[in-house]
Amino acid sequence: MPVITAPKVVDPGDPGDGGTPPVEVPEVGYATITYIDPAGTRWPMTNLAGDWFVLAEGVSGLGAAPYTLTSDPHPRGGARLRHVQPQPRSIVWPLLVKGADHNVFTANWRALARAFTRTLREGPGLLEVARPTGSIRRIPVYYQDGWDGRGQRATGITWDSATVTLWCEDPYWIDAVPVGIHRESGVLVDFLAPYPSVSSGQVLGATTVTNVGDVEVWPTWTITGPATRITFTREDTDETFIVDPATIGKPGLGSGEQVIVSTDPPQVRGPGGNWIGALNWPEAVLWPLPPGDTAVTFQLTGAGPGSAVDLTYFPRYETA
Repeated sequence: MPVITAPKVVDPGDPGDGGTPPVEVPEVGYATITYIDPAGTRWPMTNLAGDWFVLAEGVSGLGAAPYTLTSDPHPRGGARLRHVQPQPRSIVWPLLVKGADHNVFTANWRALARAFTRTLREGPGLLEVARPTGSIRRIPVYYQDGWDGRGQRATGITWDSATVTLWCEDPYWIDAVPVGIHRESGVLVDFLAPYPSVSSGQVLGATTVTNVGDVEVWPTWTITGPATRITFTREDTDETFIVDPATIGKPGLGSGEQVIVSTDPPQVRGPGGNWIGALNWPEAVLWPLPPGDTAVTFQLTGAGPGSAVDLTYFPRYETA
């Protein structure tokens, strides 16, 4: 029963739980891995001095996301790719559980079983991979099966192992730290003082936003008033959505008031509650950000000092 082995050199500044040094994990490399249950309790998975830790043999599902490819036959032979669909990910996670005596082992075994299976009743847990560099990636997981002992002689007394399968509805790893982008209207000026000037009070402007992840992300937008109408355009696709308070009988955003637009799932919250009707349905497209740089334009009618747009997203990655 091989266990994950620690590297010869470790980083004392490791971001993992309790100063646990990184260990070598199949498909990942050197990292500190923690399971976070739906209640927020952290369960170290790579602490070789603890009463439970992951086993090297049998770990899988931590690499690139699985895909289904749809193709059409080509008249000259072969096929042409028509569609690529990311599929849910399954992570196989073998664990050794032990205790100083039978009572301690039983308590540990039951506690870990509950930590995983409660995801089926309370929502997903998180598998967290922390690198010695300080970067942290996570993936939401649900318990699928596998919390069974080996059923062999001498097991189930002071130690046993289980091979757990964790199911991930989204196959991509998510950065633990969000990326934020802030754009603010310029200060309004008098056109004739001290010389003819043009302020940026009507158009917040064209800009470039960068998705640092491997795959597209669905951002959250926060608009801060004053503004009476807001248009968001992705220039490479011409996809647009408009937030118009007048369509729901609102006068617009006053100074400091905010509207928050979530793109996945679609949700709009403004002063007083639900503003989903303020979007220009059915033409509205709550577009995602692809990897890399994207040219976008934020247009705020009725903008003034303090008018701003904030974009927030969590980068998503193929691998841990």
